[in-house]
Amino acid sequence: MTTRALEERALEERAPEETAPVRVNPSWLALREAADAAARSAELVEQLRGLMPGRSNTVIHDLGCGTGSMGRWLAPRLAGRQHWIGYDRDAELLAHAAANPPGLAADGAPVTIETRQRDITRLDAAELAGAGLITASALLDMMTEDELDRFVLSCNAAGCPILLTISVIGRVELEPSDPLDECLGRAFNAHQRRTVDGRRLLGPDAVDATVARFTALGADVLALPSPWRLGVDQAALAAEWFTGWVGAACEQQAELAEAAADYASRRLAQAAADSLDVTVHHQDLLITPR
Repeated sequence: MTTRALEERALEERAPEETAPVRVNPSWLALREAADAAARSAELVEQLRGLMPGRSNTVIHDLGCGTGSMGRWLAPRLAGRQHWIGYDRDAELLAHAAANPPGLAADGAPVTIETRQRDITRLDAAELAGAGLITASALLDMMTEDELDRFVLSCNAAGCPILLTISVIGRVELEPSDPLDECLGRAFNAHQRRTVDGRRLLGPDAVDATVARFTALGADVLALPSPWRLGVDQAALAAEWFTGWVGAACEQQAELAEAAADYASRRLAQAAADSLDVTVHHQDLLITPR
């Protein structure tokens, strides 16, 4: 049996049952859009351009597109006509994406968009057939191992470049440092790996798992850092992220709550005084199937 046939059989056998959607607030996505744009690897985009020479009408599948921020960031950095297909299972987010489409391509060519309401963990290779590029952002950590297996096989079978951005890797730096930083960081990472409705999330292990799976299929994988660096110009995002970071850590490890309350007050006061620097580490991946 050929490699492609084995992959197609695996896609059929690993189709997951429908799961309850995890709702993402559009206001959170709007708050983080500028930080995501500043963090994504420009070097990987340069590499991507070299993989797409002479394309005049590229179909781009954006998986878990949310409000469409990836398209708004990437479309103006690529030349030629582009047709973006945004997938998400949240109709409200898709409505935002359709209402705020990407601008023109880098050379002034038109960019169009359509949306499809789907559970992207259930996509098969047929839906991605004909893709010139597959993208996703801030998605991998929300998958389970089985969901990632199917995602990787479906994307690899499409045979086109794949750009996956802003994936957390479990590292956070706060300056000045505090004795509770490391403890809360460990609890937060454990929360990211939690089991939700029977689904054990990959959390910060997702990038390594993704690289391993694509490499096993013979794909070339290039990984580069894409950290959020949250200073005074991102104060609102820093405060929102920090509150969620501490809250998730305490949800995972309830005994931290008392100490974390004083810690959060100190840290938020530092942020308000522009004396706290926050770096949230991510990685971007550019995958080229063979």
